[in-house]
Amino acid sequence: MFTLVDHFGSTPIPIRELARRNDVPKKFLEQIMLDLKSQGWVKSEAGIRGGYLLAKRPDKITMGEIIRHFDGILAPIGCVSVTGYERCSQEPVCKFRRVFLDVRNYVASAMDKAVLSEVAKSAPVSKREVSAGFIGGEGI
Repeated sequence: MFTLVDHFGSTPIPIRELARRNDVPKKFLEQIMLDLKSQGWVKSEAGIRGGYLLAKRPDKITMGEIIRHFDGILAPIGCVSVTGYERCSQEPVCKFRRVFLDVRNYVASAMDKAVLSEVAKSAPVSKREVSAGFIGGEGI
């Protein structure tokens, strides 16, 4: 998607080029592109100069939409998921559930505010950033 964001308003990108740039097998990428097309996020143009383009403006597509489509849920555990709810016998007394609900709401809000056009402008995360502020980091 970010390769397509980078070329928004330009010529279509052939599937081979998309696969090469993203280090993804072409056959696998073809299935993903069909899925993205069915959601109205991308479109294809046939022919020698054909390929894929974004069908929507990148400021109109959120990370939340994409993650929910491919992964189904944003909740960290099933007992706080709306669409993937899984009952737990400890729900009436569980104190951890409140924290996980807060995490779900925070993640969902962040993902729903993150539009592709803005995310595409951000720098990749460094190894240093990942471990900053954590001592040990076991389980993170």
